[in-house]
Amino acid sequence: MAQRTETLEDVGLLEETLTGPRLVVFNDDVNTFDWVIESLVEVCNHDPVQAEQCAILIHHKGQATVKEGEKRKLKPMCEALVDRGIDAVLEQS
Repeated sequence: MAQRTETLEDVGLLEETLTGPRLVVFNDDVNTFDWVIESLVEVCNHDPVQAEQCAILIHHKGQATVKEGEKRKLKPMCEALVDRGIDAVLEQS
């Protein structure tokens, strides 16, 4: 039973972290999958598989949250993606 309680607490903590700032990338008809993947790896420190999954979500859903965390850490990432020609914004959940 203790294991179940820990799991529920972990889920509660996860939900709390999802209410902060998030870096959202939007789909466009300009950037290639490879460029978006490369940018997410270099700018957001994603591993290649994570970056590819984000690129697929961006393409199919029109946008995706690619990173969550503190605004002071996300803002330079957002600016770097925009500098690379990628449509990205910071949003507050």
